[in-house]
Amino acid sequence: MKKRTGKFNKVYAMQLATIFIGFVIFGFSENIKGPAIPRIQYDFLLNESQLGTLLSLNALGYLIACSFTAYLTKIWGIKRVTVISFAAMAVSGIFIFFSQYYVTFSASYFLMYIGNGMLEIGLAILGARIFVRNTGTMMNLAHGFYGLSSTVAPLIATGLMEVKINGSVLDWRGMYLIMLLLSIIPIIFALCSTFPGDEIKHEDRVPLKTLMQDPVLWLMVVILSFGVVSELAVGGWLVNFLEKAYGWDTVSASGMLSAFFLCFSLARLLLGPLTDKIGFTLSLIVFAGLSSLCTFIAILGGESLAFFFAAAGIGIAMIYPTVMAFIARRYPNGSDTAITFTVTLMGIGSVIGNYLIGGVIELTKVFFGANSQVGLLRGLQAGYGFIGLCAAICAVGGVILYTYLLKRNEII
Repeated sequence: MKKRTGKFNKVYAMQLATIFIGFVIFGFSENIKGPAIPRIQYDFLLNESQLGTLLSLNALGYLIACSFTAYLTKIWGIKRVTVISFAAMAVSGIFIFFSQYYVTFSASYFLMYIGNGMLEIGLAILGARIFVRNTGTMMNLAHGFYGLSSTVAPLIATGLMEVKINGSVLDWRGMYLIMLLLSIIPIIFALCSTFPGDEIKHEDRVPLKTLMQDPVLWLMVVILSFGVVSELAVGGWLVNFLEKAYGWDTVSASGMLSAFFLCFSLARLLLGPLTDKIGFTLSLIVFAGLSSLCTFIAILGGESLAFFFAAAGIGIAMIYPTVMAFIARRYPNGSDTAITFTVTLMGIGSVIGNYLIGGVIELTKVFFGANSQVGLLRGLQAGYGFIGLCAAICAVGGVILYTYLLKRNEII
């Protein structure tokens, strides 16, 4: 009995190490590009349009990977797919380091985002299979590691690019090489572990056609899409808002963004048990509503209440992992397919959402005076208000979901 218990603990520890370190690597790979992009643009003499095209193609690669990862999991198993996703990122780091031409660099960067997309789905599937108890707590804790690594990634990247080895500066190529080769660490843990779920027979899995007939899954798509738009848009628009609307300097505005990510990370690390206690469905309503409320207080309250921009991170941080926990609980034999379907549509929705924010700002500026300070202020307020509106729609989706499940006595 002791041997069995010891073996179980060892396997579970390996599983946890794979997931937690995997999320750290995921956060690094997504957020080290900030300090590197200006140098990449300079080295390859890229204009803004070419840079935008590069990032758009990589986002496309990410979505493509999200769409086929569940299928590969059915064929090869989650262990192989997880190892392949990490390996793709490590190999892309090597290719990026040796790329001297824009074409080879683009291909290498595209490969990194393929690995990123596979990892997004792979880690979500692993979490759904492994965290069968205290699902909300463990999902939020795992995603908390992503938040922490995302917070420090730009600082680490900036520091590494200045490091000299044998008189040569690492620069952005060396930085990418080192950071992406860290993917080897979770590969070792994954190879030394076993993962549940692959033994489920194909005929026992819930097919996509059946899942798509469930209104709950479509509500999950709506909730997750609007929640993620609200989450990701903060990184792109908060500093811009504070600098142009209130005249803050870059350091102060960036400090507020860091405060947002701190609230975001701490919420995932500490508030997971609350989602298990009050239920996933109610959690989605409460936390999305909290984020929306904080955002509108910050906008309407003016500069003196700007700290509510950071506080909004507490609520919006909980949406993604709570949705993953909900899916894991509702579709135990179809979580792979359900997660892939939801995340892929979420990715498309988030791309559209960010375009809409920019469109709202421009239209509002025209209405109040395109070249006036008032027009700029109202445009920024309207654009950021759209971010708060997305969180509010997320909460409304939660209310509809709660009502639907309550009538059927299926509250999770």
